[in-house]
Amino acid sequence: MIRIPLTFAIAAAGVALFHLLDLPLPWLLGPIFACLISALLGVRMQSIRLLNEGMRTVLGVAVGATFTPVLLASMLGMWPTLMLIPVMTIVIGLIGVPYFRRLWGFDFATSYYSAMPGGLQDMLVFGEEAGGNPRSLSLIHATRVMVIVVALPFILQGVWNADLSNPPGVPAVSLGFDQLALMVAAALIGWRGAKAIGMFGASILGPLIIAAALALAGLLQNRPPAEAIWAAQFFIGMTVGVKYTGITMAEIRRDLAAGLGFCIILIVLTVIFVEGVYTAGLAPGMETLLAFAPGGQAELTVLALIVGADVAFVIAHHVLRIFVVILGAPLFARLFR
Repeated sequence: MIRIPLTFAIAAAGVALFHLLDLPLPWLLGPIFACLISALLGVRMQSIRLLNEGMRTVLGVAVGATFTPVLLASMLGMWPTLMLIPVMTIVIGLIGVPYFRRLWGFDFATSYYSAMPGGLQDMLVFGEEAGGNPRSLSLIHATRVMVIVVALPFILQGVWNADLSNPPGVPAVSLGFDQLALMVAAALIGWRGAKAIGMFGASILGPLIIAAALALAGLLQNRPPAEAIWAAQFFIGMTVGVKYTGITMAEIRRDLAAGLGFCIILIVLTVIFVEGVYTAGLAPGMETLLAFAPGGQAELTVLALIVGADVAFVIAHHVLRIFVVILGAPLFARLFR
């Protein structure tokens, strides 16, 4: 019982420290770093899985609320860059599976699901069912998400001079009760409904679909308040950091090192694809980076909301990537075998 309040206190201390040092994204990066350092020092931490999952519904509603008929029509013009997502996923698999299997000696299931840039939870579930090592998968994917999410804010500031201090929404007191009620309904109905039918990424995609329908009907006219999005950042950051709880020196030498090495490969591939898209004039550079960066869907949605990027463009590419990863798993497995 003491682990949960201790974890919250550590994450909150990370937020306070990032605010004090005026570092970017204190509500997201603060908990990640504080929980990571505590885990490496041997502190036993624990989060509340249901609460963490529930907070992701805020991001689903935030993205869904941005959908309008004009925005929906503009998505038809995304097909040139959307077609590159399966290409990039295949390239990642062709490089990643041999990297984990031959260089680090992981079994095929662990190698495949470590290489695939899908959702962290989805890859753990599918990987474990396929006979992979769940602990290795957890550490490798947590490292991928952490490195990408930590690196991107500094890249966005350095290259595009993005303002990461922008509030992600308006204060809750400025929204009407009817709008807040619609958001809560969209979050709960979308999440539980999507989970009931077995949809992947149910906590984000279910609320996104319901909120988008309400927005297109003209009923939902606002994104969730800033306080809700800050809370979502806090829980997402804490969840990533807690994944390192109980890490051993053997795991640091193998799993963490393998994950960090693969992050370098992913960053190089991302730069190549982003540069190609930008040079061809297919999309703006900042949106392309957020869309093609193989980080977590929730974390990159947060970044897109804060920097004012085209959220529909970013989320469309990440949803397609997850579809390709999950639906292509049997085909890829047979190909590699």
